[in-house]
Amino acid sequence: MKSKMELTERLHRLISAWESEVVEFKQADNNFKTSELGHYFSALANEANLRGIESAWLVFGVNNKTRTICGTNYKPKPEHLMALKNDVRAGLEPSMTFREIHEIELPEGRVLLFEIPPAPAGMPIGWNGFRYARSGESLCALDIEKEDRIRAQSSKEEWAAGIASNATMSDLSPEALQRARQIFSKNNTFRFSEEEIEQWQDIDFLQRLGLLRDNQITNAALLLLGRPESAVLLNPHPAQITWKLESTESAYQHYGPPFLLNTSIIYQRIRNIKIRLLPANELIGEDVSKYDQKVVLEGLHNAIAHQDYRQNARVILTEFTDTLSIENEGTFYEGDPSLYIEGRKTPRRYRNTFLVKAMAQLGMIDTMGYGIHRMYRKQAARSFPLPDYNLSDNNAVQLTLYGKIVDPAYTRLLLQHTEIPLNDVMALDRIQKGLPADDRIVARLRKAKWIEGRKPNLHISAEVAAATESKAAYIRTRAQDDTFYEKLIIDYLNQYNRASRTEIDQLLLSKLSDGLTEAQKTNKVRNLLTRLRIEKKIHNIGSRGKPSWALLKSNDI
Repeated sequence: MKSKMELTERLHRLISAWESEVVEFKQADNNFKTSELGHYFSALANEANLRGIESAWLVFGVNNKTRTICGTNYKPKPEHLMALKNDVRAGLEPSMTFREIHEIELPEGRVLLFEIPPAPAGMPIGWNGFRYARSGESLCALDIEKEDRIRAQSSKEEWAAGIASNATMSDLSPEALQRARQIFSKNNTFRFSEEEIEQWQDIDFLQRLGLLRDNQITNAALLLLGRPESAVLLNPHPAQITWKLESTESAYQHYGPPFLLNTSIIYQRIRNIKIRLLPANELIGEDVSKYDQKVVLEGLHNAIAHQDYRQNARVILTEFTDTLSIENEGTFYEGDPSLYIEGRKTPRRYRNTFLVKAMAQLGMIDTMGYGIHRMYRKQAARSFPLPDYNLSDNNAVQLTLYGKIVDPAYTRLLLQHTEIPLNDVMALDRIQKGLPADDRIVARLRKAKWIEGRKPNLHISAEVAAATESKAAYIRTRAQDDTFYEKLIIDYLNQYNRASRTEIDQLLLSKLSDGLTEAQKTNKVRNLLTRLRIEKKIHNIGSRGKPSWALLKSNDI
C-alpha cells in the first residue's frame, strides 16, 4: 500500500502532466455511473497496453477544466469501493479489475485514484461487448488499427494456438463442452441468458471462447475440451498431466484431455485426509483437510497455462507424504513469484496468450496475476505453511504445497492473530522453515514478541499469548479478519442449510469485537452478508423483508 505522501506526489505529477490517453480526471459526484467508469477502464487499459506503461489512471476529485483539486463524494464508504471492484470485473472481458483504488484525504477534499493495469498482451479489453480507446482527451471506440496492434502481440509460434491437424468437432468431449457452457453462462449473465447460450451451435460457442482459428480446432481446444482419445492428434506432445504417489506406497497415472474436467479428478485422487491443527487442550482446535481444493487447482491450472509446450513435456503433480509438488516445463515467464504474492503485479505478456485467454473464459485462471496471491492468502487463512517456488532448474518451475504443520507455534500464532499482514506471515513462514527474513520485519516481529532467538537461529515464540485468561480477554476485544466471520457463516449454512438474519445475528454479534457499538456490529454483519452474496457464495431464498440465507450451489446459478 502506497503512503499518503507517495500518493499525493503521484497526484501532483499527474496534474502537472495533465490529461493524456492514459490519464483522465473527473470531478465525479456520487451519481457517476458504473457503466461510464467501465468505458474509461476499457479505454485506459487498452491505451496503457499500446504505450507499454505499468498503469493508467482515472482520478476522481479534480476539476478537469480548472485543473484544481475539488474533492469527490463518490462511494464514500470503503465497502462500496470494494464492491465496485467486483461490479467492474463483471462487465469487463476478459475479466479484470482495478489494480488498486487509492483514497487520499487532502485539505482541498477527498481524491480517488483508480489504478488501471494495461490490457494483457494480445487481449484488448471490452466493456459489455464494446472495446474503447482514447483520442487525445476524448473517449472513442477502439479502431481496427489499434485492436490489430494489441492482438498481434500474441506469439505466432504459440503451440496452443496451432491448428490440430485432422481434428473435427467429433473429437471434443460432450461432457466438457456442456461444462464449458455452464461456466461461460455463469460468468456472462450480464450479456447472455442461459437459454441463448444453450441454443448456440458448438462451433459458434467455441468461436466465442476463442478456441478456433479459421473455424478449425486448435491444440488448446483439444487440451481443454478434447475426448481422451483425441490426444493422439497432438503428437509428438504427450498432452498429459501425470499424478505420482511417492510415499510408503508408490503409484502413478497419466491424465489426458479434457483438462477442464480432469484437473478436478486429479485433485480427488490426492489422499486428502483431515488433520488437527492444534491439540484438543489448546485454545482453538479444528480439523481441516490437508490440501485446499482451490489452492491445488490454482497451482495446477497455472502450470497448464504457463507450460512451455514446445518442449513436449508433461505437467507433473507428485504427492509425497505431507507435501504436493507441481512442476511445469519452462522458466517463470515474467518477473518472479515474489512480485505476484501481494497481488499488485500484473503480467504484461504471456507465453501462451491464446491458451490463457480461453482458460480465463472458462474460469480456470484470471489474467491479472492474482493466482499466486490467492494461494498465499488462502494458506495463511488456514494457518498452514505458505507455498514455496523452486526456480533452481532454469527450464522448469516447481511449486510445493504443504499439507502438514512445520512448527505448531506458527499455526497457533496465525489462529490467534488472524489480522497479521501477509508480509509478516511470509516472514514468519520463512523463520519456521529456517530461511532468512527481511531485517526490518524481523525487528517488528521481535518487538511483538512473536519470534525469539538470535540470527540465524530465529524461531517462533511458543508463548504467543499470556495466560488463558488474558487470551480470552484479547479475543473478546480484538477485531478478527473478515475471513474468520465469513467462515462461521459458511459453516453454519453447511450444517443447517439455511439461516434467517436473526439466526445470523445470534451467531456473530457475540463474537464481534467489544470495541464496536451495537449499531456498528449490525452494520458489520450486513456488510459480511453483502460480500458473500456479491462473491456468489450465498443467496437469499426468502423475501427482501425477511431474508433467509443459503449456500449458492452450481445448480442455483
